[in-house]
Amino acid sequence: MTRFLLIRHAATELLDQRIAGRMTGIHLSSVGRAQAERLAQQLATREIGTIYSSPQARARETAMALADNREARIRVADELDEIDYGDWTGRTFEELSGISEWRAFNAVRSCARIPNGEFMPDVQARAIGLMERLCKLHSGLTVTLVSHADVIRFALAHCLGMPLDFLLRLEISPASISTVAMDLYGPRVLCINYHQRAISDHEFF
Repeated sequence: MTRFLLIRHAATELLDQRIAGRMTGIHLSSVGRAQAERLAQQLATREIGTIYSSPQARARETAMALADNREARIRVADELDEIDYGDWTGRTFEELSGISEWRAFNAVRSCARIPNGEFMPDVQARAIGLMERLCKLHSGLTVTLVSHADVIRFALAHCLGMPLDFLLRLEISPASISTVAMDLYGPRVLCINYHQRAISDHEFF
């Protein structure tokens, strides 16, 4: 059995304001850096194995916080990259709310294609393809994947047998951990969206 820690990168200044997508130069905010440090402390006594990160700076910075003071290796994996948001990259959510294509995108992810961007089933396929390869490469070990909210949602949806149109029913917070175990019999979801703040703020209870 291979255990995957699916970690969303910590917060940036654009969080909940704009589609960051694959814009360059998007780094963790001061809040995000603190989140990443807290996450690293939470995992300090846990086995995290090899770390695979999205190529985006915000994900790599989160991965580096996890790798600090331990011998974990960080490898960049394009399969964990943020969705290519095409023409919507950099747009505010307020701007997008008035666009019919955006509303359709969020209603029917199973057949949604972003203008000059990615087809959503392709995003799921690349994420799951990576996990299946790593399951064999790191058989019996723990592997950490640092990625983005929707990419993690796609992976979890596959593991749960959930239709892509229900994707937004899964909450994936910044610097959160979701855990999946995979073996020859398939995936098992062990945890979704764990983060320390959720416990203190009673989000789960």
